[in-house]
Amino acid sequence: MVPVEARRRTVPPPTVLTRPGDEPTAAALLAAAVEVMAVNGYHGSSVRDIASAAGTSPAVLYHHYESKQGLLVRLCDRGLDVLLRATEDALDDAGPDPADRLGAIVEAHVRVHMDSQRESLIGNSELRALEAPGRALVVAKRDAQQRLFDRVVRDGVRSGRFTTAHPDEASRFITTACTGVATWYRRGGPLTDDDVVTRHRAIALDAVGCGR
Repeated sequence: MVPVEARRRTVPPPTVLTRPGDEPTAAALLAAAVEVMAVNGYHGSSVRDIASAAGTSPAVLYHHYESKQGLLVRLCDRGLDVLLRATEDALDDAGPDPADRLGAIVEAHVRVHMDSQRESLIGNSELRALEAPGRALVVAKRDAQQRLFDRVVRDGVRSGRFTTAHPDEASRFITTACTGVATWYRRGGPLTDDDVVTRHRAIALDAVGCGR
């Protein structure tokens, strides 16, 4: 359960999932859901816990979200929107070289998972808690992110820049490694953000057999 100190707080700190124009109470509830579920998990978090962490009541929560499930869907959906947008922007800015394109999307994926560790961990660990049709929505966006990596790796193989005989498996290996950053990275540790990005870019290029 959420510690008493957490339940006494009012508006939680901002989260990358909130957007300009969000109704303030709805945004606070979403941020509170991230805080509470990060500690207790989806099934261990009650509507009352989330509402209390946001400084409001369950009745107010139900005014903005149909259920705790609705909060989880919103959390996962918006998290993937952030990831997809960052990855697509990275591709837009990258040059034609497949190595540069792969490095760009690896950097985008890693930085999103470093900047939103709690959101990322919830989105990955609580996928099993999603019900239809929310699960279908989230899985579709997750698969769209994977396809961006698949396309870059396959293009690199077709051009001869990458030599891997297993492009799809290499692509999944890369996204899994980049996503895993959220489970272990801690700011203030021996590696800076840039260090982590640089190492993951190198690992990704090694995985696809790119000579540098």
